[in-house]
Amino acid sequence: MEFTVIDYSIFVLLLVLSSAIGLFYALSGDRQRTVQEFLLANRNMGFLPVALSLLATFQSAVAILGVPAEIYRFGTEYWFLGCSYFLGLLIPAHIFIPIFYRLRITSTYEYLELRFNKTVRIFGTVAFIFQMVIYMGVVLYAPALALNAVTGFDLWSAVLTMGLVCTLYTTVGGLKAVIWTDVFQTLVMFAGQLAVIVVGAQRVGGMARVWHLAKQEGKIAGIDLDPDPFERHTFWTLAVGGIFMMLSLYGVNQAQVQRYLSARSEREAKLSCYAVFPCQQIVLCLSCLTGLVMFVYDREHPLVPTQRPGSSDQLVLYFVMDVLQDLPGLPGLFVACLFSGSLSTISSAFNSLATVTMEDLVRPHYPRLSESRATLISKLLALGYGLLCLGMAYVSSMLGPVLQAAISIFGMVGGPLLGLFCLGMFFPCANPTGAVVGLLAGLAMAFWVGIGSLLSGMGAAEGVPPPNSTTLPPMGNLTTILATTLMAPTLAPQSPTGLQKFYNLSYMWYSAHNSTTVIVVGLLVSLLTGPTPAAAVDPRTIYPVLPRLLCCLPQKYRERLCCGVGFPAQDTNHMDATVKSKGVANGLAPPGSGRREEEEGQGYIRTVGAPTYALQETSF
Repeated sequence: MEFTVIDYSIFVLLLVLSSAIGLFYALSGDRQRTVQEFLLANRNMGFLPVALSLLATFQSAVAILGVPAEIYRFGTEYWFLGCSYFLGLLIPAHIFIPIFYRLRITSTYEYLELRFNKTVRIFGTVAFIFQMVIYMGVVLYAPALALNAVTGFDLWSAVLTMGLVCTLYTTVGGLKAVIWTDVFQTLVMFAGQLAVIVVGAQRVGGMARVWHLAKQEGKIAGIDLDPDPFERHTFWTLAVGGIFMMLSLYGVNQAQVQRYLSARSEREAKLSCYAVFPCQQIVLCLSCLTGLVMFVYDREHPLVPTQRPGSSDQLVLYFVMDVLQDLPGLPGLFVACLFSGSLSTISSAFNSLATVTMEDLVRPHYPRLSESRATLISKLLALGYGLLCLGMAYVSSMLGPVLQAAISIFGMVGGPLLGLFCLGMFFPCANPTGAVVGLLAGLAMAFWVGIGSLLSGMGAAEGVPPPNSTTLPPMGNLTTILATTLMAPTLAPQSPTGLQKFYNLSYMWYSAHNSTTVIVVGLLVSLLTGPTPAAAVDPRTIYPVLPRLLCCLPQKYRERLCCGVGFPAQDTNHMDATVKSKGVANGLAPPGSGRREEEEGQGYIRTVGAPTYALQETSF
């Protein structure tokens, strides 16, 4: 299963074209001379490239390897995750995007200062940086490790080449280069997955036969309406728990918000959110069909025992190399597809980290930075995070079993951050003390459940692991930790009790559980320490969700739910005019500040793209 010259050529072509896009935008237009152009693509992007960029960030190499393996082993129940996409994208389009866009912020964490204070903003920023720095090296290293194990593709050549190319086009081309390379890489991902499905289905008699055999083998799942949150996958865990996972990605994630804010208008930003919906359904469909084709192909063309992969993500690559081995160029196309997923996620990480560091940590301490100096610092930050990513990839190679815990940290932070933003937007009475304590409580709960599940899996390592544990993979199969789904063992263990039962909470409920913890604790602490006075709350930072959900209540009760905060008419043109006249200063009090005039050209940013799943292993 060795690569041919044609396969290597296709892989190199991906890198060359990605670099060329970055260089093109470095040498065209204003040549990335302003912060707005470098971090926000001059706020002039259309909805379609923004939508495809949102999709590319979501569709990482983790999903390309993990979802087909999930379908191969457990059937199509995971497909019901698509039911969560509707509300998971409709809510951001009508709640989060309007608030962020009309405040004209660059970093999502600027909102936390406008709503609470600088301390809350710093807490949110530090949590995000911690999350991303740990994650970005692993997301580069682990797919390369799987590829090396299956194809012999040189591990560190792949890591270094991908890391350096991504650093190059992100640093010189800014967000506009990132978005357009995401568009190109999305097309490559579609092509790679389609090639595998078409050729694989043709080898086993067509898609109709694939579906028929999969149904005979019980791989086509029905709707499981079991409400038990400790069941790994049911309709409710996927369709409802998935909404919270989607909100943590598409509602408050810096990588995604930054793309929204690069749109030329609020309407274009909303349209990009709508356009992602059918694209995501197509991607989910392709991944699930790949898993079904892989299942049927493996039944009719089983791999010899020496070729059996040690982990499920390697299984996908073994299948691809076997089904495409006599078609020169197609294995290279799939590898390009795989690394396109990594490139899009990592470039999002670099750009969003540079943004939050510049806007949340550097600029507040040096408010008089000139535009040219601020742009140079932003580029150096992107370069620095790119080099740090390579360093973290090396650290990942030395972590051994600890790597499981490292990648799990990524999934532990998304839910609490979602809860922090919801606390601020939906509850005017919440105060800064409640926000900080709530965030810390949510993080503590997330780490308690996550690490408890991890240790629980370690304790069962010699037996059958519990259904939702994070069992450590063998030393040689560290890439198993990057699957987006947590695959249950084939044999059913004894029903756990007590804390062991709590640790078996389905990973799809992690975001909902942790964000709810932040809101509940934040509200309790706020009420105990004194709610925020209505006069101190900027109405532009609040969305009156409770009065609107409880619209059947009498007017006086709905007014009480607003905590005395008056809300302006939700008219886009009026809001745009208000923002332009009053402005929202980065790091200063909302109305009446003059600093927005200076920073009018700086636009927005977005955060890390890799999906905030509660990442867990899929040991095969």
